[in-house]
Amino acid sequence: MQIYTINTGFFKLDGGAMFGVVPKTIWNKLNPADENNLCTWAMRCMLIKSGKRNILIDTGCGDKQNESFFKHYYLHGEDNLVQSLKNVGLSPNDITDVILTHLHFDHVGGALKWNEDKTKPELTFKNATYWSNKSHWFSASYPNARESASFLKENFKPIEDTAQLKFIQKDSDFGVPEISFLVSNGHTEGMLIPKIKYKNTTICFMADLLPSYGHIPLPYIMAYDVRPLEAMKEKENFLKEALDNNYTLFFEHDPTYECATLKQTDKGIRIDKLLKLSDL
Repeated sequence: MQIYTINTGFFKLDGGAMFGVVPKTIWNKLNPADENNLCTWAMRCMLIKSGKRNILIDTGCGDKQNESFFKHYYLHGEDNLVQSLKNVGLSPNDITDVILTHLHFDHVGGALKWNEDKTKPELTFKNATYWSNKSHWFSASYPNARESASFLKENFKPIEDTAQLKFIQKDSDFGVPEISFLVSNGHTEGMLIPKIKYKNTTICFMADLLPSYGHIPLPYIMAYDVRPLEAMKEKENFLKEALDNNYTLFFEHDPTYECATLKQTDKGIRIDKLLKLSDL
C-alpha cells in the first residue's frame, strides 16, 4: 500500500464560523484572519494505492460553480485535483474508487465536472465506484435549511443516474481489509471518517470531525456543525481512541500541517508531533 497527499488548493471561510464560541483573541493565534475576518483553509485529499485499486478520499470543490458563488470563498493556490494526481503518476481515469466523506461542496465538488459544452455535469472519474453513506446521501438530497447552501445537487445528484454509486453500511462493503470507517453525526448526518492501517500506525482521515490541528481542544467546535454537542462528544470519544491506539491524524483543512500524533497533558489531549504524510 502507498498513500499520497492530494492537494486541490485553498479557500477562505469566516474564522468565527470555523471556531464557534472560541473568542477571536484565541483562535486568531492559530489561524490569523484577514481584514474581512476570513481564514485560509486547505482542501487536502488523500490517494491510496492498494493492489489494483487507486482510492481517492474526497475531491475538493471542483470548478462547476459560477463566479458569483466562488467569490465568497476566495479560491487560491497553484494546486488542483488533476495536476496533483498527475504528480503521483495517475489520471482521473486511473481512479477506481472515490470515497466521499460527506457531500458539502468543498469535499465533493471535484467528483463531477462539466461536459465539453458545459450543458450538464459528468463524472470526473469515469472508471470509479463512488462510495458514500446512505443516511448521509438522503440527508444531503433533502437538506435542512442550515446546510442547504453547502449541499449543491449538481455536485452529487448526477451520480445517482449511473451504476457507480455504492453505499458503505459496514466495513466489508468496501473490500479493503486495511480500510475501515467511523460514522460521525455531529457535523452532518452520517459523515464517514476513513481509518487506514499503514505501516506501524493507523491514519485517520479526519474530514470535518477535526478539520485542523487547532480544533483539538474539546470546545473548539465549528458553528457549521448541525449538532454541536454531539460533535464535541464524538470528538472526545475519538481523541481517547486515537491516543490509546497511537493513531496518526490527517487534516483535510489545516492550511499548514498535514498530520499529527497526540499526547496526554494536564489540559487534556493535545498535539504531540506535527508531521507530513510522507514522513510516515
